[in-house]
Amino acid sequence: MLKAKELRQKNIEELTKTLQEERVKLSDLNFKLVGAQLKNVSEFSKIKRNVAVLLTILNERK
Repeated sequence: MLKAKELRQKNIEELTKTLQEERVKLSDLNFKLVGAQLKNVSEFSKIKRNVAVLLTILNERK
């Protein structure tokens, strides 16, 4: 899980890159869920929270 305090120390480019990575993870989990290969469904909420934290920090900087 990503810590907001650590993320606030990164610059916008790093935050954007991390956001893209988290969205790719979320997409991969979605495909695994549809294919019935996913065992740990709680990963969805963790990644969604990470995306929300990243978006919040990016919006604070604008």
